[in-house]
Amino acid sequence: MEIKVRNQIIGGSYIPIQTMLKNPVWDVDLSMEKIIRLSKSGCDIIRITIPDEKALQGLKTVIKKSPIPIVADIHFDYRLAIGSIEAGVDKVRINPGNIGDKSKVKKVIECLKYHNTPVRIGINKGSLPEHLKKLHKDPIDIMIAAAKEEIGYFLEEGYENIVLSFKSSTVMETIHVNREAAKLFGYPLHIGVTEAGDLSDGTIKNAIGIGTLLQEGIGNTIRVSLTAPEDDEIRVGKKILESIGLRSSDIDIISCPTCGRTEIDLSEIVRKVKECTAGRVFTKKLKIAIMGCIVNGPGEASECDFGIAGGVDKSLIFKDGKKIKTVHNNDIIEELGLILEEYTKQ
Repeated sequence: MEIKVRNQIIGGSYIPIQTMLKNPVWDVDLSMEKIIRLSKSGCDIIRITIPDEKALQGLKTVIKKSPIPIVADIHFDYRLAIGSIEAGVDKVRINPGNIGDKSKVKKVIECLKYHNTPVRIGINKGSLPEHLKKLHKDPIDIMIAAAKEEIGYFLEEGYENIVLSFKSSTVMETIHVNREAAKLFGYPLHIGVTEAGDLSDGTIKNAIGIGTLLQEGIGNTIRVSLTAPEDDEIRVGKKILESIGLRSSDIDIISCPTCGRTEIDLSEIVRKVKECTAGRVFTKKLKIAIMGCIVNGPGEASECDFGIAGGVDKSLIFKDGKKIKTVHNNDIIEELGLILEEYTKQ
């Protein structure tokens, strides 16, 4: 099943990357500054929390200006879901654990049907329906039961423009519940490890959780949840997809972990090369080797477009597998920059 969210398809071969705006949407200028920047860096869909009427008013303005689809994130007050749909939001996310009783859900569904707006039923371990907790002990069983109950409400009203998500802060629970959901439900799945922690911990958890599921053919859109800026969530999401062959990148940097033989500040060189390549459009997909010494440097460089092998005071520059010059270590960045210019579209 494919679900259309403005110009994006959830359920097709392309895996859209999502993030969530981390400031109040009523600050429209800041919100639009972020959304435009994120859209240019690879964000396909952005979710915005709508906790009150003030946020809803900000959402109305942002919807009109945003270059990418907007998802309204709704908790507790079903009327805010209806207001968001009527404002023209591209998709709504509701939580069965707190959106209210069946009568309130029915009113949301009626509005969704009228405007043909897709919905994500977002099941989170941290906010499961109390009545289902009394019936089941296993959190995975509760999450699946919550989805069945909520989907039932939509089917009663004849509406199936649905995306599902099942999230836990535990990697293995996230994997297991999504495996089960993929067997039971025919709807596209939004996947990610929720409340995964800071950039370091969250990257590892999401790489394992999202990567494992995608490798099994499970998952149709992703959000990397991090206690970090939105830009980091997009960068990590793109790298996960690139690492398992679901996205291509214009540039692939190979760098060694360094050891006692390393005589140059390799991490600083990698950082500066990334800065230098950011935003550029190249004439071909580039592979660059940045190696700390001559042990593996020449071998890695032979399979790259160009690269360096660090040495004492001076380093070797390779291009197309051949040594082209020796440069002083202080000149490495400048030399690499000159080579990059050769591959940069003018």
